[in-house]
Amino acid sequence: MDHAIAVRDLVVERGRRPVLHGVSCAVPRGSVTGLLGPSGSGKTTLMRAVVGVQTVRSGSVTVLGRPAGSAPLRSRIGYLTQAPSVYADLTVRENARYFAVLQGRGRAEADRAVADVGLAEAAGQLVGTLSGGQRSRASLACALVGEPELIVLDEPTVGQDPVLRADLWARFHALAAAGTTLLVSSHVMDEAARCDRLLLIREGRLIADDTPDAVRSAAGVDDLDEAFLRLIRAGGTAGVAADSTVRSTGPDGGAS
Repeated sequence: MDHAIAVRDLVVERGRRPVLHGVSCAVPRGSVTGLLGPSGSGKTTLMRAVVGVQTVRSGSVTVLGRPAGSAPLRSRIGYLTQAPSVYADLTVRENARYFAVLQGRGRAEADRAVADVGLAEAAGQLVGTLSGGQRSRASLACALVGEPELIVLDEPTVGQDPVLRADLWARFHALAAAGTTLLVSSHVMDEAARCDRLLLIREGRLIADDTPDAVRSAAGVDDLDEAFLRLIRAGGTAGVAADSTVRSTGPDGGAS
């Protein structure tokens, strides 16, 4: 299988405290891979390692055939952080066009990215006046504008209403169908079923790396929520309450 991301025995520490414990996984090209886990499980740390901005103790991360963080990858990866990464004193359109220029793109690509995230009507509005969910979408537009080969999205649906969430996931799958690879983190379980493949991480350890159907089959249940609970308990964490794992519904929130 052709992989866009290959992680091997990745160990990350912060202040001598292990955050990732020898994680190994792979993300196929042209897929939507979900990185699922509770807040504090290490999702953001793993994503930072993929985009090459995380100091690691040991192990390797290969992205699009090159070591993570290599200079040639900068124009090939789009990265959406949890915190909006746009300029509050510029409009949505101005932000998108600015990032388009950095990527060697034009106004048409910028305006299309704004429309694709559902902000066409707010394109002339200052980002500083937007709601939190709208700011996240403005950041997403800027991540998409360069049409990168790999898009890393850290909880992109935080604060979005159900209709818009469905629209965004449809957009993600359209991008994957066109050959783009997406790594999307979430701690809302109903989004797991929208992914082609799942990486389930808990307390810095990978406990599942397979398709949603295969995860259900391995656990012997049809419900992904219950499947993940069974996998966690089988891994020696019996008695863990559902609230402490991954939420099945409700608003997103919390750092990873």
